[in-house]
Amino acid sequence: MTIDLVDNSTESRFEVLVDGKVAGFAEYRLLPAKIVFTHTEVLPAYEGQGLASKLVGHALRASADTGLRVVPLCPYVAKYIDRHPEFKELVDA
Repeated sequence: MTIDLVDNSTESRFEVLVDGKVAGFAEYRLLPAKIVFTHTEVLPAYEGQGLASKLVGHALRASADTGLRVVPLCPYVAKYIDRHPEFKELVDA
């Protein structure tokens, strides 16, 4: 099983691909200096494999690398940040 994490900017979402197929995504709205995460979903056939965690971790690292502040409207992203305090400094006040 090959897992790839990509930013599909055309669709405004980060995607997790399993063997080349979209298995889940984290939708976002890009604003000047901010990224607003609105929804995260893993398709039912791929649930329970830790893909959402890998996806959101990647999305947050990519946001940090580009200097974007994070607005976690998505409950999953907000919970992920609570469980991983190294990302709390990214959250926009």
